[in-house]
Amino acid sequence: MSPEASPRRVLVTGSAAGLGLALARAFAANGDTVFLTDISPEVTKAAEALSAETGSPVGSGVIDLAEDGASDGLAAAASLAMGGIDILVNNAVVRKMSAVAELGDADWDRAVEVNLSAPFRLIRACLPGMQQRGWGRIVNMASVFSLIALAGRADYVTTKHAMIGLTRTVALELATTRMTCNAICPGIMATDSALARIDALAAEKNIGKDEATALFLSTRQPGGRFIPIETVTALALFLCGSQSEGINGAAIPVDNGWSFA
Repeated sequence: MSPEASPRRVLVTGSAAGLGLALARAFAANGDTVFLTDISPEVTKAAEALSAETGSPVGSGVIDLAEDGASDGLAAAASLAMGGIDILVNNAVVRKMSAVAELGDADWDRAVEVNLSAPFRLIRACLPGMQQRGWGRIVNMASVFSLIALAGRADYVTTKHAMIGLTRTVALELATTRMTCNAICPGIMATDSALARIDALAAEKNIGKDEATALFLSTRQPGGRFIPIETVTALALFLCGSQSEGINGAAIPVDNGWSFA
């Protein structure tokens, strides 16, 4: 399997909206075949819209990755729909903003299952096919919080730190092959989730949206501006191309220097 071959078959989890959908759109625009999956039924509409944009079929599936057998079932369904999986993008994530003392077992367990165990199981399920074809790419969407910590986000910070360990271990096991496993660690992007939190902050402080945005970013993002989603999607495409052959096991910050501050 050549990395230049088209269409490559790409599975993107957590892709009903936000970064996941942007990643799927970038791969589809590159001529790749994509399969979208999310816990939200909106993923079906997202796939239909993307298919209309590209003029090519786009598969989708509604699935809760916290459920027993969900990851293996998803890998099988996506592989069947596309005839295999050449590129796996682990993007699905959950989080509960809570102090450790108030974080319940159910929320903790769900974060571990979706953010860490599901990527592990999907990687494990996709590797045999990639090995058989002699080429493959795994991109784990980590976070700036894979590199630093923040109070009130124990489940997210812990699972994202662990994803880096998983990425590096898989990479070492693939070092003699033409397969790679890398992680991207973005800072704050203008996703629906971030924008909703800005709206809530504006209402709480009784201030305008621009002021709320500046306040929100001032404690999070050096330079006071969002990380462009296009920067992250372009990096994902690069990591899955021919010129990235020697990049394996990397955890690449895309945070305008936040993790080094």
